[in-house]
Amino acid sequence: MPRPLSSSPIRALSSAPLLTRPSARPRRWLPALVLVLGTLGGCAWAPGSHIAHESEAAPIDDLVEIRPITPGLVATYQETLGRPATDMPDELRRALERYEYRVGAGDVLDIIVYDHPELTIPAGSERSAAEAGNQVRNDGTIFYPFIGRVSVAGKTLDEIRLQLTRQLADYIAEPQVDVRVAAFRSKKVYVSGAVAEPSTLPVTTVPLTIVDAISQAGGAVEQANWHRATLTRNGQKIPVSLYALLHQGDQSENRLLRDGDILHVPTAEDRGISVMGQVRRPGSLPLGNEPLSLTDAVSQAGGIDETSAEPSGIFVIREKEEASDRLATVYQLDVSHAAAFAMGNDFILEPRDIVYVTTAPIARWNRVISLLLPSISLPGTLADTTTDVRDVNN
Repeated sequence: MPRPLSSSPIRALSSAPLLTRPSARPRRWLPALVLVLGTLGGCAWAPGSHIAHESEAAPIDDLVEIRPITPGLVATYQETLGRPATDMPDELRRALERYEYRVGAGDVLDIIVYDHPELTIPAGSERSAAEAGNQVRNDGTIFYPFIGRVSVAGKTLDEIRLQLTRQLADYIAEPQVDVRVAAFRSKKVYVSGAVAEPSTLPVTTVPLTIVDAISQAGGAVEQANWHRATLTRNGQKIPVSLYALLHQGDQSENRLLRDGDILHVPTAEDRGISVMGQVRRPGSLPLGNEPLSLTDAVSQAGGIDETSAEPSGIFVIREKEEASDRLATVYQLDVSHAAAFAMGNDFILEPRDIVYVTTAPIARWNRVISLLLPSISLPGTLADTTTDVRDVNN
C-alpha cells in the first residue's frame, strides 16, 4: 500500500524560475509509460519484483528496466561521467611526429635554385609567390625548365627537392634546390555548424587537429552542443565530445584531421529535458552544456507540489540504448527521507530525459493497474485503456 505523504523533505526542493524551450520530438510510448508510473508510484516497488496479473501481456518490468537511485548507482554513474584530463594518446603523438605534407593537384610550388636566378620565377611587387609559382596540374605534374614535365602529386617536399636536384644535375653543376608550397589548394577540411566562423580550412605542412580546427573557426558559439560534435570521415560518423576535450582536457577526443574531413558542431536545441507530473510549473527545460542534476531540474520546475505529490514516486524515464530490447530505463528516487535529496543532487540528467513526479496515493489505484497492464504489451496502443483510466479517476 502507498506510504503516507511526507511533506517536510518535499519542501526541501525550493522554487526557481522555469526555463522553457520547444518540446522535443514526440514519443509515442510516453503516454503509456507515464500512466503506468502514475499508478505504480504510490505502491511498494522493489527492483526485480513482479506484479501478478492474469493477462498474457508483458508485465511492466519486462518492458522497462527499473533501477532505484541508490548511493551505489550514483557513485557508478559519476565515474562514467567524470573524465579526467589525459595526456595525448600514443597513436595521435606518433601521427603528429610522422606527419608530412604531400603535394596535390592545385597546389602552387615555389622552387628556388640558388645561384641560378634564371630558373627562379621572381615574385614582384604586383605578384605574390602563389601567383608566380608553379601550379600542380590536374594530372599531378608541373613544368620546369630543362627537365620538362615533373610528376609531383603525392610526394613530400623533400622527395620533390631530391628529384629536381637529381634531374637538374645533368644541366647544372651541383644544383642546390629548395621547394616550398606557396599556396595550399589541394586538400581541405570543413568546419560547420555552431561555430563563430564556419570555414573551409586548408591542410598544410602544419598538422591540423580538432582543437586547431575549432580554434581557427573562431570557437564554438554559446548555442553549440559541445557533447555531440561529429567528425565525418570516408562516410563514417565519429562522435566527438568537445566538452570532454576542451573543458575536461581529455586528449583522447582529439584527432589529426585529413583531407575531406567534416567537423560539425550541432546546436543544443535537442539538449532538453521534460519535467512532468506534480510539480508547480511542469514543462521543458534546456539542458545546456553544463551538468544538470535531478534536484536542480525539479527546482527549476518550481519544486514539488507537496499537496499532491507522492514522495516515493520521483522517476527519471530515459530512452533505451540501441542494443536494449526494453522500452526505456526508469530510475526511481524515494525522497521520503531528506537525505535522498543528496543523491538527487548527484544524479545527472541526460538529454531527452523525462522527470515525472507521481500523485499522492488514491484508493482506486489497484483498479487502474488492472486496466493498464493487460494492454501494455504493445507500447503506443493504449488509447482505449487511457480513456478507461481517466474514467476511473474521475
